[in-house]
Amino acid sequence: MARKKIPIKKIDNINARQVTFSKRRKGLFKKAQELSTLCDAEIALIVFSATSKLFEYASSSMQHIIERRNRHSAIQGLDNPSIEQQLGSVSYDMLRKEVEDKTHELSRLNGKELQGLTIQELQKLEELLLRRWATISKIKDEKIMQEINSLKTKEAELMKENQLKSKQSFVLEQRQSHEPYTCSSSDFPPDHGSSADTSLKLGLALFE
Repeated sequence: MARKKIPIKKIDNINARQVTFSKRRKGLFKKAQELSTLCDAEIALIVFSATSKLFEYASSSMQHIIERRNRHSAIQGLDNPSIEQQLGSVSYDMLRKEVEDKTHELSRLNGKELQGLTIQELQKLEELLLRRWATISKIKDEKIMQEINSLKTKEAELMKENQLKSKQSFVLEQRQSHEPYTCSSSDFPPDHGSSADTSLKLGLALFE
């Protein structure tokens, strides 16, 4: 009786899928081992299951076979550029063209390379300059207003500081004017009249 051919599609039943994976994985590794032995070929197999389990087989060393594969791919890449390399070359060409266009545009904005331009191109360039001039003027006005506001803020701070100093000076003067005045004997000149009177009295006492 012939074996029923199993259709090659994803097995919906999880248990059946795991059993089939286990059986066929073992068969695949067995075939790889037989092929390596019969034909003296270096074979490496890496399999990840649906549950992210790793299964691998190598006829010699897995690291050695992977390094050999990478060297082979690098040599092939020199002769036959990969799609990524081709796309990288296209991107580089596009970037270089964009740089050249921007360089020409900058030169024209600086008044250079204008002789070969048509009237329409010159008009477009003029419109571009006017738009950029408007943008520059707007930014300049904003910077000036920022500086003005900053100066006004500093002026208000200085005025406030001066008012505070004037108030402190006024309070100090008021305190000094209300302090009691004390004087010493040295503040008054000597009384010469009283000294003469004392001498006169002493002279009269001697004659008596």
